[in-house]
Amino acid sequence: MSPGPLVDPADVPDWLAGLVAATADLDASALTRVRPPNGLPTRPASVLMLLGDGDDGPDVLLTRRADTLNSHPGQVAFPGGSADDTDRGPVDTALREAEEEAGVLADGVRPVALLPDLFVPVSGFMVTPVLALWERPSPVRVIDPAETAAVARVPIAHLTDPANRFRVRHPSGFSGPAFAAPGMLVWGFTAGLLDGLLRLAGWERPWNSADVRDLDESLRAANAEVQA
Repeated sequence: MSPGPLVDPADVPDWLAGLVAATADLDASALTRVRPPNGLPTRPASVLMLLGDGDDGPDVLLTRRADTLNSHPGQVAFPGGSADDTDRGPVDTALREAEEEAGVLADGVRPVALLPDLFVPVSGFMVTPVLALWERPSPVRVIDPAETAAVARVPIAHLTDPANRFRVRHPSGFSGPAFAAPGMLVWGFTAGLLDGLLRLAGWERPWNSADVRDLDESLRAANAEVQA
């Protein structure tokens, strides 16, 4: 499936229409500077960027991975994972993973756009972000504690608040966008996608991009909030 809208932007709520329209002719360079090396084998995967109209306005579903996982332990992520042979495409993968990880019922979800495939160097995944509208939200919860530590609907207004935006510096020297959410530090691939989503939708507010914090210290602060 090609990236771009899956529905007419006029057929979604006004708050989402601009974002759906902005996915047309979108290039991966608008979301990441990472390119897969030529000839490097990659594995297909999908994530579900599920937006709903919650009690505090539009929100997005995020999960925190279990600390015991071998891959990306403790990181905040969109529901998602690698494609199965039985999946009929990236939308199928994203919906299946969202149900397995957070109990999201697929019949209440309307996929509205595909974003360009994005390469994740650490895992070798080529990830297709699936943008979706949560038309009939179902209760969400941790399904398997061995894989997922927390599930949360985070208001977009919280993520756009300049007080909750900064950058983090990885021990390797890499620095990238980050968001402070209740009991969560969003960084890495997920934060980069959120950063691009807010910009494309026109929801971004001015924030201090010169505020660069140590990643390990920021993670400890988020963990302390969970334990408090």
